[in-house]
Amino acid sequence: MLMKDLSIKKLYYSISEVSKIAGIEQYVLRYWETEFEELKPQKNRAGNRIYTNKDIQLILHIKNLLRERKYTIEGAKKILENYTPDKVLQVSEPEKNSFSDAEHVPVKKEKSTLKKDLEEIKSILELLVSKL
Repeated sequence: MLMKDLSIKKLYYSISEVSKIAGIEQYVLRYWETEFEELKPQKNRAGNRIYTNKDIQLILHIKNLLRERKYTIEGAKKILENYTPDKVLQVSEPEKNSFSDAEHVPVKKEKSTLKKDLEEIKSILELLVSKL
């Protein structure tokens, strides 16, 4: 019986494999393709996306920027302007002066801010319902 050599990487991965590797839903990967011009997986004859190891490295970098370091999509795009696959693993701190503070707004809000936002939405909805 032949054993698979786990050290050999595949040349191409399906979207379902990449989804499992990166821990990201498939619809999020497809959405990121529309937002990040650097992420353009090839398609096979059947029209299915096929990802290379460099594509996966870029996806993991984007995931790190958005979900771990809390960049907005616009802030992540600025960081990716200088993207090279070999540099990804070396980036640990946000580059200073390469983006405005507005582009590095944390995605998460404080509970008190969220509560105020929800109260404002509720009052707007109540006003709209009363006009029906």
